[in-house]
Amino acid sequence: MSSHPSETTALRVAELPQNRPTQFSVVPDADTLRAIAHDLGVDTLRKLRFEGEIKARGKRDWTLTGKLGFTVVQPCVVTLEPVISRIDTQVERLFLAHIATPEEEEVEMAEDDNVDELGETISPFDVMVESVALHLPQYPRKDGAELGQSLHAEPGTKPMTDEDTRPFAGLADLMKPSDKDT
Repeated sequence: MSSHPSETTALRVAELPQNRPTQFSVVPDADTLRAIAHDLGVDTLRKLRFEGEIKARGKRDWTLTGKLGFTVVQPCVVTLEPVISRIDTQVERLFLAHIATPEEEEVEMAEDDNVDELGETISPFDVMVESVALHLPQYPRKDGAELGQSLHAEPGTKPMTDEDTRPFAGLADLMKPSDKDT
């Protein structure tokens, strides 16, 4: 690649029209898809497409909205076999000219994680890569894959099962009348 895709798709805010939306479409080539997949730690990324628009919001703020779609191949968390997932989602980012930053050492994080500080450019490519990372399945599991029960114990002792760890597992046995009572 001659230049980073972020540089070639970034739009200068000063050149964006205030009175109408600016359309964009980002469809990475095969080399870029491999690089993104490597950076995100997934096996394969396919059919990645991000289309939308950037429009003014007031005098100095901007809104980016778009539709993101991609297919990802990840290893199953149980069997390590490939799991194919298709993701289609809406993306929205608000770029604010001024974001109030608190002076205190410890502050609560804002609920809205779709707000970014406005810089000289808005990069649909960067928003796309971040959104792909946020929408990846965290624990992909192949259909029918189950985590078996693992039993470990010291020699000569009975292994503890999942059933043994339940706090009221033995309660039913205590409620039964014992042979000693008769």
